[in-house]
Amino acid sequence: MGLDLRLDFKMSQTVVMTPRLQQAIKLLQYSHLEMIDHVQEAILENPTLEVVPDTDDGGTADLEALRKDEGTKERNEVSDQTNGADGDIDWDKFLGYLKDGSSGQGLGGTMHDELPPIETNLTYGQSLADHLLWQLQMVRCLDEERRVARIVIQDLDPRGYCTQTREELAGAAQCSVEIVEDALAVVQALDPIGCGAADLLDCLLIQAKGRFPHDSNFPRILRDHMHNLEKRNYAAIAKDLEIDVEDVIEYHRMIKDDLEPAPGRAFTVDEPRYITPDLYVENHEGEWVVVINEEGMPDLRVSRYYQKILREASKKDREYLIDKLKGAEFLIKSINKRRRTIRRVMESILKFQGEFFEHGASRLRPMVLQDVADDIGVHMSTVSRVTTNKYVHTTHGIFELKYFFSAGLNCATGGDLASEAIKMKIKSLVAAENGKRPLSDQAIADLLNRDGVNIARRTVAKYREAMGVLPSSQRKRMF
Repeated sequence: MGLDLRLDFKMSQTVVMTPRLQQAIKLLQYSHLEMIDHVQEAILENPTLEVVPDTDDGGTADLEALRKDEGTKERNEVSDQTNGADGDIDWDKFLGYLKDGSSGQGLGGTMHDELPPIETNLTYGQSLADHLLWQLQMVRCLDEERRVARIVIQDLDPRGYCTQTREELAGAAQCSVEIVEDALAVVQALDPIGCGAADLLDCLLIQAKGRFPHDSNFPRILRDHMHNLEKRNYAAIAKDLEIDVEDVIEYHRMIKDDLEPAPGRAFTVDEPRYITPDLYVENHEGEWVVVINEEGMPDLRVSRYYQKILREASKKDREYLIDKLKGAEFLIKSINKRRRTIRRVMESILKFQGEFFEHGASRLRPMVLQDVADDIGVHMSTVSRVTTNKYVHTTHGIFELKYFFSAGLNCATGGDLASEAIKMKIKSLVAAENGKRPLSDQAIADLLNRDGVNIARRTVAKYREAMGVLPSSQRKRMF
């Protein structure tokens, strides 16, 4: 059989992801703040885009209308504070004092004139490394130990643990393992005690040795009986150490109250994550209303100026301007479509989860992305993109849109209950339990079944672990 080359024509349909289609898809995934940044960048890059005058407030007229009464009240409070007078200050006289170089004392002076500048009263957070390095300067040790101790301190994780082995530290510091051992001893003696430990057990042993140096039971309990402490098996510990059970309970209390499993925790500075709601759901005259947060989002339009000069531009300039004008028009249409899609998705969620907005998380119903997609007539992937990294402000708090989607369990009273609602019930039962006789997973399942929630013990255990709630054996309080 011979091989030959030939050309064939074949017709087929394929989906082509053009750059502008990709841009439209990305817009759906942007949060409110990301969308504002994207619009600002587009205005800088595309000269044919311009902001509609008087829309810098973001077009929040709908939201402001719903809060008209609160705004009026706030203005009245401001007016009361100023006694309703704006012209009581002689601004010419005041500016004259400033021009003459006089201080505020020329206007009568205040009790704060002699205070130091405000900058001297500001306090700044201190990291764990800074705190330890400051102490290291005052410790008597060899220069080589001090140098390696600095390397150890810089290596500590937020808990205060050393993340490298002694051999790795010796290689990084180009010194012997013995010098690393001495440097670790220096760091472990600093405040907070326990920093530089290799793991949790090492951290607790260092603290126990420093706080209770003459008690030999502490190291034995920590090394050999941590599992018994977790299970509250005090009798086994008392038998092995040949002490009373009451003494074991007291040791457990001291470990819990006096030893810190993460000594660097007090110096951990987490960057705050600010959440700006993309939507508001508010009750307006007995009806729930969806309002899109457009604060900081100006309205855009295609510049008429560039439309005019397009007629007189050269061929090269015309190609550039036409591309920019089309890009501006497409962006404006995409933003409007994004706004409509987000509103439709939230209104659909409101329709399915109406009882949540009335009564809270205990009335959350099971719902999947396909339910909303079928309701508003879009693909499920569109709903997934809209609900990603979007937050809604409700009377019960701020929630991510994905919070409203979860599986559920059948109820004997009819209907289904979402997993988040069941988790809330489990959490409330644990919060109200007797600390000395905590509820087991089976007991929680029995109580929920008595309330009409058909749930098995293993499902209770799965939800409890997902919420980070300890088992009953570890929740039991002896003191």
